[in-house]
Amino acid sequence: RSLNSIFQQWRIPEPTGWNVSGELCSGTAIDATTIDDPSINPGIKCDCSFGNNSTCHITALKVYAMDITGAIPEELWNLTYLTNINLAQNYLTGTLPASIGNLIRMQYLSLGINALSGELPGELGNLTDLRSLSFSTNNFSGSLPHELGNLRKLEQLYFDSSGVSGGIPSTFASLQSLTTVWASDNELTGSIPAFIGNWSKLTTLRFQGNSFEGPIPQTLSNLTSLTDLRISDLSNRSSSLEFLSDMKLLNVLILRNLNLSGSIPTNIGEYQSLSQLDLSFNNLTGQIPDSLFNLSSLAYLSLGNNKLNGTLPAEKSASLVSIDLSYNELSGTFPSWVGTQNLQLNLVANNFTVQGSDSRHRAEIEWEFRFYIVSNLEQYVLTPLWLWSTDSRFAIKCGGPQITSSNQIVYERDNETLGPATYLVNTAQRWAVSNVGLPSGSNNPEYKVFSSSQFTNTLDSELFQTARTSAGSLRYYGLGLDNGNYTVLLQFAEMPTQNSNSWRSLGRRVFDIYIQGNLMLKDFNIRREAGAFLRAVTKEYNVQVTENYLEIHLFWAGKGTCCVPAQGTYGPLISAISATSDFNSTVSNNPPTKKKNRTGLIVGIVVAVAVLGFLSMFVVYYYTQKRKRPPTYEDEGKEGKLDGTLDDGRVVAVKQLSVASHQGKSQFVAEIATISAVQHRNLVKLYGCCIEGDKRLLVYEYLENKSLDQALFGTVQDHSNFMHLKSSFMGVLTDHGSAAAAWNLHENNHEIELVDATLSEFSEQEVKRVIGVALLCTQTSPALRPSMSRVVAMLSGDIEVTTVTTRPGYLTDWKFNDTTSFMGSETITRSDNSHYILSTSTSTADPNYSPVDPSKHILQEIVAEGK
Repeated sequence: RSLNSIFQQWRIPEPTGWNVSGELCSGTAIDATTIDDPSINPGIKCDCSFGNNSTCHITALKVYAMDITGAIPEELWNLTYLTNINLAQNYLTGTLPASIGNLIRMQYLSLGINALSGELPGELGNLTDLRSLSFSTNNFSGSLPHELGNLRKLEQLYFDSSGVSGGIPSTFASLQSLTTVWASDNELTGSIPAFIGNWSKLTTLRFQGNSFEGPIPQTLSNLTSLTDLRISDLSNRSSSLEFLSDMKLLNVLILRNLNLSGSIPTNIGEYQSLSQLDLSFNNLTGQIPDSLFNLSSLAYLSLGNNKLNGTLPAEKSASLVSIDLSYNELSGTFPSWVGTQNLQLNLVANNFTVQGSDSRHRAEIEWEFRFYIVSNLEQYVLTPLWLWSTDSRFAIKCGGPQITSSNQIVYERDNETLGPATYLVNTAQRWAVSNVGLPSGSNNPEYKVFSSSQFTNTLDSELFQTARTSAGSLRYYGLGLDNGNYTVLLQFAEMPTQNSNSWRSLGRRVFDIYIQGNLMLKDFNIRREAGAFLRAVTKEYNVQVTENYLEIHLFWAGKGTCCVPAQGTYGPLISAISATSDFNSTVSNNPPTKKKNRTGLIVGIVVAVAVLGFLSMFVVYYYTQKRKRPPTYEDEGKEGKLDGTLDDGRVVAVKQLSVASHQGKSQFVAEIATISAVQHRNLVKLYGCCIEGDKRLLVYEYLENKSLDQALFGTVQDHSNFMHLKSSFMGVLTDHGSAAAAWNLHENNHEIELVDATLSEFSEQEVKRVIGVALLCTQTSPALRPSMSRVVAMLSGDIEVTTVTTRPGYLTDWKFNDTTSFMGSETITRSDNSHYILSTSTSTADPNYSPVDPSKHILQEIVAEGK
């Protein structure tokens, strides 16, 4: 009678496999099948051995994933012979009463994925024969009952996303039969108890997304039977990896965002069962052990956002298909496996060296440099984003095709396939995306979702029908933006898989939002914010762009459900992004063309020469150079600069190079490539070139041949405090010959010869000071160039000029020794290699800053030093 009443209240139709002719314990209720048989649902199992086989009692009840709504009827607690109850994946509401303690024969109790609420009754501690207990994904509150420590036969405990809070009771030390514990996504506080190290039978332990404080207790080293260990998001004190020393059976190891310090264990090669390793968002240092990349079972590796240094391992096992090494301090060249087909590889933000032999891999690893990758002279080289400065807005249709909104904003498509370690620069080079994270338990992970439903609270329903998702860290970057204040709109809408009275609607997606490295919103829950599924939510933020780019970072900090409606359903989701300047932009909103992108030269040449030109104009007084007459045949063998007028009326300046000049073919080609690739309002424009035999001409826009001080302040009478290099105002921004001449004189202690011969009095010490600063500023690597504040301090004599020891890469890597005609057989060559310093360190967890790096966000260091 109790069971009939329960089924009536739950509106369950009369079953056909049992309850034959009104007899409950009949048919499948007493046959050889088990209650776990998928065909039995709803179902019961009976034991008819009582009273010399004359009495039957219901011992098992299953009503699984049937979307049953309402409270649990009181009649259930009268079925005291029950040993197995499975009510998981329904929409049960209300509280668990104290009368649940009547079920003293209970061994397997599953109440997971429901909408139960209130505090857990201490009477659960009466169920001392329990082997498995699940109350995960519910709306409980309060702390864990200390009475649960009485369940000493308990082997499996699942209470992830249950809603409980507070510390783990000390009575849990008695639970030494435990083999599996899932306890993620709660508000557990305090430290992870040291007594967990006595749960020596543990094979699975999950402590992600709680409010625990570090460090990880060293006693966990006793858990040598562990095959699955997942801990994340500890605050305060740091931990090391020493406790892992004897956990050689691990298959999945996730220690993410824990403030881990120290190095990766050198014996990591002994962990032959590892298939997934995630140590991201920590402070690990040292080199990556070669043995890690040769583990025979390892498929997914995430070491991003640490301080790892050294080179990439030379070899990689065939099983390793996904590698995240982004945001580290790795250096050196790229091994051959970098270009492996179907390899997921994210190397964003590191300090790698690019050699000519690596050019075949540039297409696969273009975004890790955080720059446009362009091709020139059969080499792949880089052009810095800040030199373009071509945009004052961008808009992205995350996870979908291009859409024009009702207010005429064009959202560019973002429907490419991403993976657990990927990056993508859009074809127009206006924005980029980087994704890191493997959805746990998903056999077919997807990183974008679609719904054909109509969305409310918006005029653009189509804008929300697709979205980009991530199981870890999702970053979008606006590239080449004009500096200033911007309004950023982030648009979200949660997509349901069924109506709100289904267990499938009980999932909670929670993540953090960072913009420009600053925490804008913590524990953002789209559905809670919107109040419903299919309802649009727009978040508006006012941010400042100072380095010509914008970073939007959506970060999963272990919060939210993991498995509703399917395994791996968690982490950030976003439908659309737009950013618009709050000022009148001085530049166009057209991205650089592909043609220009494919003719750039290395960043060292552009930055170094531009800085040299700026400093030279600032500190040097240019005497007025005599204008030369138009060239004649008698001028062969001479070099000079002339001016003239084209047929269309444009006044041009012509630079003539000759075979006698040391500025041969190499510099001629380099000058053409550099000035044509970099179109910027502060650089002179190259209109064209002319080659005939051994004569070479460059045609520039004409700029008046005077000094900067005259342009700003008129004629200067006192010339005694000025000096200048032996080159014209027009050519100083691109004349590599002047830079080379300066280095030759410096290395031979003849810097004084750079001073204008017309200056009769000057300070030799000041001359050497200015030249030393200029030579420092011509270094190719940003790490070797001084900041502008140091430049000013050195020029003013407040600090000493740093010793200049090495020539810049654009002089050493490219050999300017051609004295033949441009059409000769000699070709441009590179020496050894060129360095691109692209990353800075990560640091730890101030809650107000992005886990990537609280003090610096992407591009900041290299661009700031290049301003």
